Amino acid sequence: MSAHSPLVYADETLRAILRSVRTIAIVGASADPTRPSHEVADFLSRQGYRIVAVNPAMAPGALGPIPVYPDLASIAHPVDMVDIFRRSEAAGAIADQAVAIGAKVVWMQLGVRDDDAAARAEAAGLRVVMDRCPKIEFRRLGGDSSWCAAE
Repeated sequence: MSAHSPLVYADETLRAILRSVRTIAIVGASADPTRPSHEVADFLSRQGYRIVAVNPAMAPGALGPIPVYPDLASIAHPVDMVDIFRRSEAAGAIADQAVAIGAKVVWMQLGVRDDDAAARAEAAGLRVVMDRCPKIEFRRLGGDSSWCAAE
């Protein structure tokens, strides 16, 4: 296991990302309200983001009004950000899928990091955030519903 340098993101970079995205696909979403992925999806939805869940094991309708898809390729509309709630070992393939569907941002949750996947996504023009939670950053940066209001 190699040691990773700490990841530092300027507040303005994170703020710009959270203000620019509208549709967020949460890969590894859960219907269990005690799971962090469920809590984050619910929070971001309440802030005004359009949330889609990606989990091949989840039944359609499991999250009420939030649509559920088996994979990123099945989503028929544009996705701005892919939020990865999977282990670091799975992040590379998901980041590659995010590139393939034309996402603008790959966001890897707390504890999730894949430097090679980040480099591939950045080379394809995507912005990448690793080892951070958008819910935590939204709150920390003083986000409000105007950040994700429909244009």
